Amino acid sequence: MAFLQRFFENPYDEPNPLGHSSNSFQTISQEQLEAHMKINQYGSFELTDAVRPAIDLKIKPVQGYRNDTYVDESTQSKVPVVMASASRDTLFPLFMDLIQRLGPVVDVVLETSHEQKSPEHVDMYREHIDMPVLTSILWQFEDLLTNDGCTGIAVLNPKTPQEIQFDEHKLLIVYGSPLEHFEHVLECHKVPHNDDMQFITEAEHIHSSTDNYAQQFEQLRARLGLDGNH
Repeated sequence: MAFLQRFFENPYDEPNPLGHSSNSFQTISQEQLEAHMKINQYGSFELTDAVRPAIDLKIKPVQGYRNDTYVDESTQSKVPVVMASASRDTLFPLFMDLIQRLGPVVDVVLETSHEQKSPEHVDMYREHIDMPVLTSILWQFEDLLTNDGCTGIAVLNPKTPQEIQFDEHKLLIVYGSPLEHFEHVLECHKVPHNDDMQFITEAEHIHSSTDNYAQQFEQLRARLGLDGNH
């Protein structure tokens, strides 16, 4: 694989409660890194090309979902959340099934970190897109959305309000209430409930992208009619 960008993330950098003084990816050779990046399956779980877990595999990727709560820092309001991880073959069809539950007209947020020097991303927002139009466009960019570690997307219905994120780590995050119909979709795709599971974002991990994906992102941005960012 030829990678344009590699973003190392260590969730212990600040603060550092477990005494991790450095990123383990920085202590291995280029050959070891390339070998690690080529591993695309752990057990029955197949990874996309977007992200790889830590070298020490303290958290191995598995298929499942757990319930959580998002707390808004400014208002302290609490929003119920479902976080899900799915194997490669399941992931994109699952996302497309989930967003169908948001209604006939939705808003879209496209996320990119292609031009960033850190994992920070830029958000681009479009209001009021018909669901059939959106799904037609997204199916054409399945490879980009599934395999690019610098591209994320969120689809939301502000009237509900509910939101589904398909983030740069290729995790699915559902915000809002009720969540039961989304949980039903997950279970129909054989993504089991497991409140003890951990996700790849909760340990060191690495993102990857290519020049080709950066170009495809610009094509997707144009197709969605996104001229600026918020």
